[in-house]
Amino acid sequence: MHCPVCKTVDLVMSERQGIEIDYCPQCRGVWLDRGELDKIIDRSASAAPSPREAAPAPHPGHAPRPYEGDPRYGHHRKKRREGFLSDLFDFD
Repeated sequence: MHCPVCKTVDLVMSERQGIEIDYCPQCRGVWLDRGELDKIIDRSASAAPSPREAAPAPHPGHAPRPYEGDPRYGHHRKKRREGFLSDLFDFD
């Protein structure tokens, strides 16, 4: 099957975690067969961590620090762990 965008490039089929994904090596577009998106949604929901409890409200009289977590001010955020979808769509 040809890429719907590039028109002349053949799509490459890859099976990842039981899900068949067709992608274009030129434009890197991704196409799924019927029902494959539902599988991805179901699996990503089960792979997602459980929601955390909300952070407690700040004490009255204490203003939040506006620059906390902003890398421009010397604070660095923790790098997020790559998840299910990044593993599924990594074609490099």
